[in-house]
Amino acid sequence: MTQQQIRFDDGAAYEQMMGKWSRLAGDVFLDWLGPAQGLRWVDVGCGNGASTQLIFDRCAPAVLKGIDPSPGQLAFAHTRPVAALAEFTLGDAMALPFPTGDFDAAIMALVIFFVPDPAKGVAEMVRVVSPGGLVAAYAWDIPGGGFPLEPIQAEMRAFGIEPLRPPQADIARIDALAQLWMEAGLINVETREIVVQRDFADFNEFWRICLLSSAISGAIAAMAPDDVALLKERVKARLTAGHDGQVSYVARANAVKGTTPAHP
Repeated sequence: MTQQQIRFDDGAAYEQMMGKWSRLAGDVFLDWLGPAQGLRWVDVGCGNGASTQLIFDRCAPAVLKGIDPSPGQLAFAHTRPVAALAEFTLGDAMALPFPTGDFDAAIMALVIFFVPDPAKGVAEMVRVVSPGGLVAAYAWDIPGGGFPLEPIQAEMRAFGIEPLRPPQADIARIDALAQLWMEAGLINVETREIVVQRDFADFNEFWRICLLSSAISGAIAAMAPDDVALLKERVKARLTAGHDGQVSYVARANAVKGTTPAHP
């Protein structure tokens, strides 16, 4: 039987479910990177353009390119204001269609654990960044329970249902990211944890938005209605609601950055 995979076919649904989380984490990420203005950027695994838009808004890029394997995600990216500058390409993170040294900065935002061979993906970023350039990434700390969908996924596991995970989820550990970057030959490697909070109008909004994720929607659709109701109650008990019913949740990601070495 073919193993199920998390799919990203609907850029609009992804925007509701993960886009806001991505912007919250991306703002912290870019603050940490502190890049100069006017750089040549590539956003590897750009998805629906959430991180590409942040670069456009905050970093005054001279060149900005995004690449992703999902036509549906790229279609949404083309609707963003960033499309006035950015060039979006359908392609593979492990075989970037760009010349060596073509960029000053390459990032992967919430992507590294989806790359079948993460080391190859990092090597490609290193290849297309000029000497002294920036290579960086961040990923939800799935092994450490930092994923935004963890309240639902933890209760699914209690039901004996194993939620879909990115194929290389363990690479998101902060020590694994540091090792990956150093093994790629990057220098000045640093890591940090990113902690962000998202607010929802009430629990029903939290539940509805989380179910937009293909990582859980299929499994929940296959459950008996009584089990879904029980699951929902258990998830609700994990969250604290304010006096106005507002629900907040804190997620954690791990980030890594490094510099490409000068040519010998």
